[in-house]
Amino acid sequence: MPENAPTPDPKQVDIVAPTPRRSTWSEMKTSEDWWAIWIGGLLLLICFLAFYLNLPNNFSEQLAEAKTAGEKPSVHSPLKPWLAKPGSWTQNPISSIFPPEKKNLLIPLCAVFFISLCAFSLGIKAMGHSVTKFAVGFIGVFLLATLAYVLTGQVVAKRYNLEYALWALMIGLVISNTIGTPEWMKPALKTEFYIKTGLVIMGASVLFSRLLILGLPGICIAWIVTPIVLISTYAFGQKILKLESKSLNMVISADMSVCGVSAAIATAASCKAKKEELSFAIGLSLSFTVIMMIVMPALIKVLGIGPILGGAWMGGTIDSTGAVAASGAILGEQAEQVAITIKMIQNILIGVTAFGVAVYWVTRVEGKESQIKPDAWEIWYRFPKFVLGFVLASSVFSLMYVYMQGGDIIVPTMVKESSKVFRGWFFCLAFISIGLETNFRELTKFLKGGKPLILYVCGQSLNLILTLLMAWLMFSVFYKDAINELFNK
Repeated sequence: MPENAPTPDPKQVDIVAPTPRRSTWSEMKTSEDWWAIWIGGLLLLICFLAFYLNLPNNFSEQLAEAKTAGEKPSVHSPLKPWLAKPGSWTQNPISSIFPPEKKNLLIPLCAVFFISLCAFSLGIKAMGHSVTKFAVGFIGVFLLATLAYVLTGQVVAKRYNLEYALWALMIGLVISNTIGTPEWMKPALKTEFYIKTGLVIMGASVLFSRLLILGLPGICIAWIVTPIVLISTYAFGQKILKLESKSLNMVISADMSVCGVSAAIATAASCKAKKEELSFAIGLSLSFTVIMMIVMPALIKVLGIGPILGGAWMGGTIDSTGAVAASGAILGEQAEQVAITIKMIQNILIGVTAFGVAVYWVTRVEGKESQIKPDAWEIWYRFPKFVLGFVLASSVFSLMYVYMQGGDIIVPTMVKESSKVFRGWFFCLAFISIGLETNFRELTKFLKGGKPLILYVCGQSLNLILTLLMAWLMFSVFYKDAINELFNK
C-alpha cells in the first residue's frame, strides 16, 4: 500500500487481472494501435497517389533537363492548397486565417477538420465508442488546436521559438485547472490515438537510413539503461526503503523506467498488483510527466545541450510517448525525431518487461503457489503495434526515395506539402488533450506518497543521470560523425 494513502475497504481490494487475450485478427479490427496504422497508412496512400497521379506527362524529361543543369524540377502536391494551418500575424490574429491580399485559409482548415473527423470516427466506431459524442467533443478540441496554431504564428512568439506544442499544452492546462474540462469534450480526448496515428504518418519523413543510424544508439540507450534502472529501483525499494508491497514497488519501477501507463498496466497484471496500487503508480507517473515535459526542454536550453542530445535524453526519460513528442517539438524538429525514435524503441520493451516480471514473480516471489503462467507470446501481445506502422511507412517511402524515378523529389515534396500537415495537426490535438486531461489539484495527492514518492524520485534521478551519460556516449562520442552527417545533409 502507498504510505499516507487512504486504506481501502478489504472487500473492495481487487487484483489487476491480465487483459483477456484476443486473436491478432480481432485486434486488427478493434484496437487503437491497429487503427492508428490503418488511418495513418490510408492518409499516406491518399497523399502519395494525389501527388503521383498528377505529375506532368513530361516529368522524366524535366528530370533529365534538371539533372543536366544541376537543378531539381519544381513539382507540387495538388493537395497543398487544400491542407493548411493558420499562418503568421503581427497585430491582428484574424489575419492568420484571413490574410490580407491572399487567399483565406478557412476552406483548407475546414478540409483538415473534416478529413480528420471522418478518419478518427472510423476508428472510434470500430472500438465501440459513440461517434456522436466523439464528433461533438472533437469540434472543441480542434478549435483549441487551431487557437494554439494561431498563437504560434504571432511574430514575437515565432522569434522566441514558442512552438505550437507549448501553446497547446498551456491552453489545455489553463482550461482544466480553472473552469475545468467540459464534459462534452472528454470523449474526444484521445491523446494516444492522435499521437500513434501521427507517428505512423511521421514514418514517411524518417527515411530508413536515418532510422537505422538513430536506431543503433537508441537501442543502447533504451535497452541497456532501462533494465538497469528498473532492477536498481526495485532493489532500492526492497533493500533500502523496505516497501512492504513488492507489487507496488515493481509497478512504480516499471512505470518510471519503461514508458509510463502502458508499462504499468502490463506489469501490474504480471505481478498481481492491487488496483489501487496501479492507480497510485499511474497518478505518480503522470504528475512527474507533466513536470518533466515542461521543465526538461527549458533545462536543456539553459545547459546549452544541443537538440539532438537533448531529444535523446528526453526520449529515454519522459514516461509518456505523447509527452515525449510535445517536449521534442518544443526544441525543434531534430529533437522531436530523435526523442520519438528512442521512445518507440523503448516501447518495445513493454512486452519483454511484462514477460520478465511474470517469470520473476513465479520463480522468486510466489513460487509454486503462483497461478501466473508466463508465456513468451506475452511479448507479442504487449508489443505496441503502431511501431510496426512507423517502421513500415519508413521502409516503403525509403524504397521509393531510392528506387523510384525522381523519388528524391517526390517523397520530400509529398511529405512537406501534405502528410506533414496531418501529422502536425494530430500532434497538436494530442497536446491539447494532454493539457485538458491534466488537473494539478488531482495530481498533488500523488506527490505526498511517502516512501513510494521517494522511490520514484530516486529512480527517476538515476534514470536521468544514466540516460544522459549513455546518450552523450552514443550521440557525442561513438556515433558523433554519423549523426552530424545525418542532420547536416
